[in-house]
Amino acid sequence: MAISKPLFPIISCVTFLVLYCVTPTSSSASLQEQFISCVKSNTHVSLPLDKTIFTPTKNVSMFDQVLESTAQNLRFLAKSMPKPGFIFRPVHESQVQASIICSKKLKIHFRVRSGGHDFEAMSFVSRIERPFILIDFAKLRRVDVDIKNNSTWVQAGATLGELYYRIAEKSKVHGYPAGLCTSVGIGGYMTGGGYGSLMRKYGLAGDNVLDVKMIDANGKLLNRATMGEDLFWALRGGGGASFGIVLAWKIKLVPVPETLTMFTVTKTPKQDPGLEIISKWQRIASKVMEELHIRVEFTAVGNKGNRTVMMSYKGQFLGKKVTLMKVMNKVFPELGLTQEDCTEMSWIEAALVNGGFKNGSTIDVLLQLQSPLGKTYYKAKSDFVKEPIPALGLQGLFERLIQEDIPFVNWTPYGGMMARIPESEIPFPHRNGTLFKILYQINWPANDKRPSRHVNWMRELYSYMAPYVSSNPRQAYVNYRDLDLGQNMNNNAKVNSIEAKIWGAKYFKGNYDRLVKIKTKVDPENFFRNEQSIPPMM
Repeated sequence: MAISKPLFPIISCVTFLVLYCVTPTSSSASLQEQFISCVKSNTHVSLPLDKTIFTPTKNVSMFDQVLESTAQNLRFLAKSMPKPGFIFRPVHESQVQASIICSKKLKIHFRVRSGGHDFEAMSFVSRIERPFILIDFAKLRRVDVDIKNNSTWVQAGATLGELYYRIAEKSKVHGYPAGLCTSVGIGGYMTGGGYGSLMRKYGLAGDNVLDVKMIDANGKLLNRATMGEDLFWALRGGGGASFGIVLAWKIKLVPVPETLTMFTVTKTPKQDPGLEIISKWQRIASKVMEELHIRVEFTAVGNKGNRTVMMSYKGQFLGKKVTLMKVMNKVFPELGLTQEDCTEMSWIEAALVNGGFKNGSTIDVLLQLQSPLGKTYYKAKSDFVKEPIPALGLQGLFERLIQEDIPFVNWTPYGGMMARIPESEIPFPHRNGTLFKILYQINWPANDKRPSRHVNWMRELYSYMAPYVSSNPRQAYVNYRDLDLGQNMNNNAKVNSIEAKIWGAKYFKGNYDRLVKIKTKVDPENFFRNEQSIPPMM
């Protein structure tokens, strides 16, 4: 069944979890049987249990394989973490709708997973409600590209890589302004707005959504026309697992030139005396022509006692390198970019570079479900910067980075289209006045005996950066979920929307109040909920 045609009463998924039972009991087994019977009676599609239901009681190895398949942060696969009582992997969209109807009827708490990249693992771990089940969208990943109408229907279980690949199959001059990491699932990614290297030209992924197919708290299938503009607004950046389950997104394709230019220039503090280059980047990266996107990645290199910070300026230009060189020589000569640093390629080849794939990789690797960077143990946070960080602040940042073995900081420039779209256009509010966004991430190996020290280091770094970033509120990116900001702790549907505003305003600013009003209207019983879901008014 093509998504572009009318859908059978079904849902499109954003983010679901699992039924939490570390040690399954007879009651949980009974609950599973009731769930299966209910789903069968609410769908016309056969339910092959060996392909759709996975439990630790029948086949532990298969259960673990499915649970771990797309989970990216290994911290949350530890034995001490809550595990699902069972995992439901629907093979047809009508089974998703049935699972919502049955979960509500049987009072089962669930989480939905599309890609598993959520930083706090809220798509497959529940800290507040047990038991819970996981609804995994791995089998719902169809992509229907319509070049004639510059649009695409994409199911929530597809990855960004699959979306890019299918677009490139049909056209060399069409693209989509989504993220760099190609193994990220569409479902949860879109609900946070979604940014990428085309954002300065075309805005966010969420700014380029035309329609949505979703299931609401009553089990009804809705699209843009039937859900109304308020709910359509909330879905495009209001965070996952709050308003319903998105089955599929209809997105607007954007034009890209046949030739793009990519470059990387690395600098150390010794090569940037006085930190003039990185200071200049802060002033101009959001103001240069919108076809040019230059992000900066900070890592620590060298041995203990002889470590330094490596600053990698990674650029993407929508045009040829001869034009890029003219632009850079005029606006940013301090970087010292040369023609040898530049490589011309197609948009889809640029997706491979941005995704971290090895040189010489064919575009078929975009169909891989795993990131080429691999899975790891990590903690991450985010910030938004309104004024350039002074040299003294940068030096303090560098001093802290070289204390850790595997730190990573990424600065993403704003401006361009991002500054022209009003902050109330969709729930994502970080628009005009933002110079760049910061991602902080600390990684560590599995054999590390003191993982808590890395988390503490991250929190100390975040505290240190407070004077140099946004304030009142200190803003954060909802797709970089951070439970340090606050969370819904009740183990039932009653959550105080005023208390939740402590973290909600950091993600959504003034848009939080509108999100609460919409939630109150469409899901007053708070059926769709997690540790940082939007609560209704109580």
